[in-house]
Order: sequence, then C-alpha cells, then structure tokens
Amino acid sequence: MSHLYKSSRYEVAVYYFPQWHADPKNEAAKGKGWTEWPSLRGAKPRFPGHEQPKVPFWGEIDETDPRVSEMQIGAAADHGVTTFLYDWYWDMGGGEGPFLQRALEEGFLQATNRDRLKFALMWANHNEVSRERFEAMTDYIIANYFHHPNHFAIDGRLYFCIYECFTLVKGLGGIDQTADALQSFRRKASAAGYELHLNVMEWGLNPKHRDILGEDTNVLIRRFGVDSVTSYVWIHHIEPEEFPEASYTKLAERAANQWDVFRDQFTVPYFPNVTMGWDPSPRSDPSKPYERSEYFSPILSGNTPEAFEASLRDVKAFLDRSTLQLPMFTVYAWNEWTEGGYLEPDTVHGMGYLEAIRNVFGKE
Repeated sequence: MSHLYKSSRYEVAVYYFPQWHADPKNEAAKGKGWTEWPSLRGAKPRFPGHEQPKVPFWGEIDETDPRVSEMQIGAAADHGVTTFLYDWYWDMGGGEGPFLQRALEEGFLQATNRDRLKFALMWANHNEVSRERFEAMTDYIIANYFHHPNHFAIDGRLYFCIYECFTLVKGLGGIDQTADALQSFRRKASAAGYELHLNVMEWGLNPKHRDILGEDTNVLIRRFGVDSVTSYVWIHHIEPEEFPEASYTKLAERAANQWDVFRDQFTVPYFPNVTMGWDPSPRSDPSKPYERSEYFSPILSGNTPEAFEASLRDVKAFLDRSTLQLPMFTVYAWNEWTEGGYLEPDTVHGMGYLEAIRNVFGKE
C-alpha cells in the first residue's frame, strides 16, 4: 500500500456537479441560458410519497457568481466539508476544450473565502480523447489549476481523478499507450514543480470491460501508476432489484459491506463513498412512465438526514479501523439535484444533510 500522510482530521471530499450555469456549448445545443434548473422544476412524483420536485432553499442560483460560491463554501466549511471534487469535462458539449468549467474558474476560484475549502478535479471522461487532445488537456490543467495553494493534495501530491479508465484506454488506443500518456502527464507536472496523485474510480475498472482493461485490475493499477481508488455513487456497484423505489437504509448497509470488499480488492488505498441519495427521475420525460433502464435505475427512498447521518457514522467507524494513513471518504454529492444527490439545503429538510456531516465529523 502506498504511503499517505497522517492527518489529524478526516478528509470529507464532496463531488460538485457544475451544470447550474449557462455554458456556451450547452446554449449552442439547447438554447440561450440553458441550465438544468428547469428539469428540476418540472419533475413530478413517480410513486406515492415520492418527494418531487425538489425545491432548493437558495433558489435557482448561478454558480459562476463568486458571491454564490462564497455562500456555498461557507456552508460547506461550516459543516465539516473539506474539499470540493469538481466534475470536470474536456472536449464535450460539441466542441474542444473545457466544458462546464465556469463554476470553478469564475465562481469558486474567484471567491474571497476560497481558502476555506480545497478543490480538485474529477475528470468525467464520458468521451474518448486522442493522445493529442489528452496532451492539450493536461497542459490546460497544469497551467490553470495546479498553482492554486488550496488545490487538494495527498502527501504533497496533487489529486486528480479519472472517472472511466476503460474510456481512456479506448481513446488512447490501448493499455501501453495509456500508460505512456499518464507518464507524460506526470513528467509535465513534475517539470512545472508539481507531483501527481492519480486516483481512479472503481466504476471505471468494472469487470465487464475486461476486454479493454485485462483480467487483473491490479496489474493495470501498477502499469498506470495509480495511487488510490474511490467510488462516485453506490448505485454504480449495487443496484437494488426493487423498482421504481428502493430502500436507502438497506442499500446503505450493503454499501458499508462493500467498503471492505474494495479495500481488500485493490493493492492501493481505497477511499469509501457515502451517497446522500439517488433519483434521476427529473431527467426523464415527466409525461411518460418512469421505466427502468441502465440510467433510470431504482429511486432511493427514505434518505432522510437521519439515515444519511447513520451512513456517515458507519464510514467513520470504517475509517477508524482501517489502515489508511489519510482518513478520507467521498460524498455523492454537493448539488446533483437532478440525480437526487445533494447536500445543499432544500425547503423540506433545510440544512439537515450538512448538519449530519457536522454531527459526525465536526466543522472546519
């Protein structure tokens, strides 16, 4: 197991979904000013007791406004969140370059209180990229993000997460080519004065992609120089049989058991994940029945702040008995409203989900 620094507190790293502002690429495809707010606003209940539409307590905010980021940062830091892991995109949305980056670049990084939280990138690489575009991307990342003093680092190495290893390998043309590209990223970062901590999602190492990744994921991990593994959301590796709704507390119990499985499965540290909720129904057509598919999976019900807090206590117990040098876990999510995963306050539960984190892990 690789060495991670000793920490006097827990690392509470929360995924941030940045599609709550107008992006030129979205506007070109979907119209002036498009965001996901109307999808949330138009959601409807799909079964008795289904809490939809969700109504944000802060309203339909524009996350490119530094004042909005200051409010988000303050609420997060006051309740024990330590890091925002920004979902980050490259060569998506119908053009080259970064996509949905304005929340980070114009909002978070311009906030007067930005030093209260750390940040890092979770590259949501749903699309294949060539070696040329990979090199352009890593140049952009090194130039635009790595110099910030509040960039999240583990043992002095800057954290960078890759969502789909299998998509990366497909785009770059194979395992050897991908290993070479990742080494190039490390060399360029080192030449600029930075060292890299490479994290990957267990979702992107899924056994169903053996034909791309090979039979042994640990061989791939060593080949790519991966430093750690984590998860994005429980539903990626545990999908309930029930539909359209399933019990949050039952899934939470299964997820807690899975942390030990992943810890033992990988030869590098595994950072567990706690999921606040899952409900992608706002992204479905409200005029049609909610039908099961690969994406429109069972909706988790009963994910109250109290149930979320119970899962947080479970992950704290896991971290306390683990051999991890850094007691870190990830949370889905800060503001994935249209997938039902959010810590931001709503009009039903108020600040309850953030208060759950503070109750278990304290505040900054």
